Amino acid sequence: MSPVKPKPKTLTGSRDAKRAAAVVLEVLSGLMGPSEGSETLGTSLNRYYELETRALQGLVTALEPRPKGRQRTPEDAIRALEKEKEKLERELTRAQTLVRAAQRTIGLPSKPSRKSTKARSKPKTRRVHRGRKAVARLRAPGEDGSGHGEVASVTTAPDPGRTR
Repeated sequence: MSPVKPKPKTLTGSRDAKRAAAVVLEVLSGLMGPSEGSETLGTSLNRYYELETRALQGLVTALEPRPKGRQRTPEDAIRALEKEKEKLERELTRAQTLVRAAQRTIGLPSKPSRKSTKARSKPKTRRVHRGRKAVARLRAPGEDGSGHGEVASVTTAPDPGRTR
């Protein structure tokens, strides 16, 4: 058996609300008429009927069947989604690690190279050209080391990686 929840011994609410509830119940039970009830509450007859309708609607709403079990709140949903996100991130990291291990095993580079042929060819050409100039300057005083100012001719072979 499930434990029985203790029932509240007194009803909660303001003194005026409790008084109005008692008057509505007395009218509904036939102990007094609607005009007497409105006079007791100090309201018009139309206002009494509005209060009576609200009271009955509250009674019906309170007696609606409640869903069984624990109800999921938006906070619970957020926590569940965060937990799922963490799980998926762990799975992603594991899969990436396995891919890198497989790439190393078969000899593939682990990261794709970012070097583009257009971006690389122009700076490489400049560096080769600057290198050739430096060699020419170093050889200019004379290859025999006398330093007499002879200008040695520098012949450069065409770069095999360069196409025109």
